[in-house]
Amino acid sequence: MKQQNNPFVIASDIGGTHVTAALVDTNHWQVITESTTRHHVDSHADAKSILSAWAAPFQEVIQNRPRTDNPVIGIAMPGPFDYENGISRMRDQDKYDNLYGMDIRRELAERTGVAGDNIRFINDAAAFLQGEVFAGKHNGHAKILGITLGTGLGSAIWERGNNAVDADLWKTPYLDSNMEEHLVTRWFVRKAAQHNVKVTGLRELLQLRDKHALVDDLLAEYSHHLLQFIQFFSDHEGTEKFIIGGNISKAWDIFRGFNTNAFDRFDIRISQLGEHAALIGAAALFV
Repeated sequence: MKQQNNPFVIASDIGGTHVTAALVDTNHWQVITESTTRHHVDSHADAKSILSAWAAPFQEVIQNRPRTDNPVIGIAMPGPFDYENGISRMRDQDKYDNLYGMDIRRELAERTGVAGDNIRFINDAAAFLQGEVFAGKHNGHAKILGITLGTGLGSAIWERGNNAVDADLWKTPYLDSNMEEHLVTRWFVRKAAQHNVKVTGLRELLQLRDKHALVDDLLAEYSHHLLQFIQFFSDHEGTEKFIIGGNISKAWDIFRGFNTNAFDRFDIRISQLGEHAALIGAAALFV
């Protein structure tokens, strides 16, 4: 199905703590800001509660959208996930375990009234990178790598002439576990707890920077892990061009400061579109 007559796509970005939905104008690759709605979601809740939280912002956008037949929904979804068939494969990811094996397309169709065939899914990191390329005007390059840093580690590849795809590098073996366990929010929580400091994430940790010397030690350690991942990804794909997004990327200048010369070997851009990038990338599923 192509979105030929109606340029507006209902797009969503589902994260580990929230879900955002909005209308995207695919003629101009812009999010209709006034249509944006954001809801908190408890990713450890039971399946019914999670699905209700996911459906709520869709219902709001659908209610207020321009009246057209056959609305369509594009969803940027974290993995593991069967994006073609709409089946959740998330398990042991510290989020959404209770959705494992469920037909998310069918569940959302029932809750929103949108036909199942009109609901499509894309990996959230791939959606982020696709949106950055479409709306951020980065498509003058032959190949770009995307990284998202938040409750999960996302990685994606865009090559000219193709849509962005999930690189699926979160589970790459690294030190005592894998890359993701050293680059996401729970790493800060876990490392701070080892020093009897309780935080819920990077933002709270940064607020303690003037009070605890250990904060800079943890930031420097994270910077090292991030550099190792960027180097690995670059070597793996043969390019030095990156776009980095996600909530943790907001502290990029701090992380870069610990390894300035090493990071500057790469062409790294930090997302300026924020959450709009993933929404635009999700909308691109219908164009």
